[in-house]
Amino acid sequence: MTHRTLIQDLAALPDGPVTVAGWVETVRDQKKVQFIILRDESGAAQLVNPATRELAEGEAPESGPGSAAALALTESISALSHGTFVRVTGELKHDERVKLGGLEVKIGSLEVVSEALETPIAADSSLDKRLDWRFLDLRQPKQSLIFRVQTTFLHALRNVWVEKGFIEIQTPKLMASASESRAELFQLEYFETVAYLAQSPQFFKQMAQSAGFGGIFEVGPAFRADPSFTSRHATEFTSIDTEFSWIDSHEDVMALHEELLVAGFQAVADKHGDEIRELFDVEVTVPQRPFPRIPLAEAKRIVAEQGYVIPRADDDMDPEGERRISQYVRETYGHEFVFLTDYASSIRPFYHMRHEGDPSLTNSYDLIFNGVEISTGAQREHRVEVLEAQAREKGLEPEELSFYLDFFRYGVPPHGGFGMGLARVLMLMLGESSIRETTYLFRGPTRLLP
Repeated sequence: MTHRTLIQDLAALPDGPVTVAGWVETVRDQKKVQFIILRDESGAAQLVNPATRELAEGEAPESGPGSAAALALTESISALSHGTFVRVTGELKHDERVKLGGLEVKIGSLEVVSEALETPIAADSSLDKRLDWRFLDLRQPKQSLIFRVQTTFLHALRNVWVEKGFIEIQTPKLMASASESRAELFQLEYFETVAYLAQSPQFFKQMAQSAGFGGIFEVGPAFRADPSFTSRHATEFTSIDTEFSWIDSHEDVMALHEELLVAGFQAVADKHGDEIRELFDVEVTVPQRPFPRIPLAEAKRIVAEQGYVIPRADDDMDPEGERRISQYVRETYGHEFVFLTDYASSIRPFYHMRHEGDPSLTNSYDLIFNGVEISTGAQREHRVEVLEAQAREKGLEPEELSFYLDFFRYGVPPHGGFGMGLARVLMLMLGESSIRETTYLFRGPTRLLP
């Protein structure tokens, strides 16, 4: 393992010898002095070298100014290109006059580990071009911060789950039947039959309830054959899922959802708040509990009174309606989140439990964050005969779902859960315009590379 000091740790060290390693961000090659801005995964630092442009007259010294070694070092620095990876040993010196961190490293030796070609993207390159060169785009501090925020956010969620005794699972993504509906479903050859890419881990989350796991969670890929080109859709995305037993209603699911998000936002604000403010010009606000709850029918009435009638043939809310109800919630409650509850059964999956006494409504919700839906949650139907009837209503044959329905034929407690899109949460948290920015490698209808 290469011995080096992370740049973020230099400030805590006394003046003296250090070794740093990273990639060259800029070189200022002046006549008498050379400066390198070196960046690693933790930050950037200034390196300095007194330039030697020619050998000393007469017998050149073995080291120091005018020596062959000093001339070679100067020429090496002059030849450095942006993005070249180097290892540098030198003398750390704290100097408050240095704008970048109040310190610099005087170069003693420099080893070029890997040279870089001319960078094909710039700060003003289009998003598509930056995605073509994603590995270079991610070297930018703003881009890399997204995934450090993601790490902190997910770690905080895991802490909540683990403290509650939840079990982390990894479910298969090759399935024998559709998990949601036959729409937006990727089908592929599978030896002598066909398989489908999982639209969600829903069936297997519920299997864990029949297995007696109690509470489970998963962070993993999901697939939708959706030809949309919007800022919030992808054909492959990371889904945050949880499911747990012995609930009374979807209110229990919403309560856990709130707890998880508050923990995640608090951790991000505490660890990255200053850097997010600097690079994204965004203040991370930790949401207050409880989040506002509005039945869908009432939300539609509210936006209609504002002059917007949702132009849909079904009973769902549309994106403009979500934006308007979010604006209403911000103005009325001062909150960035709102649960829209009690969705119509006509637009919900067959496994959502319906209202007792009103089967036209479900014990379900969508969570809207700053005008965009980030999650769907619900109490699940656990009575097998009801599940079979509701599957038929949705055009699904119970025979095709026999493996799933078996979970319920051998006993299962009342349960519920949610699925939430990770990239959407990060996009809205950081004020970005597209999940393409907050996805490590985006997949859409026209993008399979890199």
